[in-house]
Amino acid sequence: MVSSSSRKKTDSEKKKPAISYFSKDKIICPVCKKAFEKEVMRSGNGRMIAGGLTDDLHRIFEPSAKFGRIYPLIYEIGACPYCYTAMLWSDFTELKKKEDTDRLFESRDERKDKVNNVFPHFNLKHERTLFDGCAMYYLALLTYSKVNPEMLPTMKSAFLSLRLAWLTHELDLAVPGHNFEFISQAMYRKALFFYQQGILCETDRTEKSSTLGNFGPDMDKNYGWDGVIYLCGLLEYTYGQKDDLQLRLKKLSESKTAIARIFGLGKSSKNKPGPLLEKARDLYDRLTKEVNDDDF
Repeated sequence: MVSSSSRKKTDSEKKKPAISYFSKDKIICPVCKKAFEKEVMRSGNGRMIAGGLTDDLHRIFEPSAKFGRIYPLIYEIGACPYCYTAMLWSDFTELKKKEDTDRLFESRDERKDKVNNVFPHFNLKHERTLFDGCAMYYLALLTYSKVNPEMLPTMKSAFLSLRLAWLTHELDLAVPGHNFEFISQAMYRKALFFYQQGILCETDRTEKSSTLGNFGPDMDKNYGWDGVIYLCGLLEYTYGQKDDLQLRLKKLSESKTAIARIFGLGKSSKNKPGPLLEKARDLYDRLTKEVNDDDF
């Protein structure tokens, strides 16, 4: 017979260390006006062990013996469980225009159905998992497609698409055989599209993309507009179309010129952040091997 004290010890040993908590202050959804809980990731105690930085500026966090592998990015998005409006947490207080809230309320079932087709039975009411976090990012992309340009939806959709590419890759590693890597590759291409559109929006002033407070793309550092130019070049090089060779070479040449101009390659570049400058130089060298600028 198992004693009460032994049972308590066994239950304690099985208890999973807390990664997140629900804030006392609830969020009021600006679309359906209902209150829902905000889940916040706990910090400290070895939860986040920073590892390397990938070429696409994603910070890898190493698993710990106590907490295992964690995914800090999944806590950066808020998602209303009643109308499926999902955004960066700060935007829940910024979404005020009635035409936006009406449009989002009317399209709530459409958002739910689209996400459910990709992430079946996702849940917005319990402690989030990697799977649910991916669903929230997809909901956010659908949400930002319905808001006005003042909220800078294009540039936000760019780094949210990139984050979803990272997260679905992690999901594929965790549960292979469900086509999550295919989704990841599609999200990388979507990120390329949105980054390019974000620059066009800045150029023609339809959206003031450069005024975004934090470009990420990850949560550990804001790489600013320089990061946007770099990521445009990297994503074009890696995920741009390859069917039309002349068009590809033209786009790569444009990327090479933009990177050289922004990062001052070939000149003194002391004012640029070290990791980004090193990666920009590496990309510039790769582009140089593929593109002969005399052809353009």
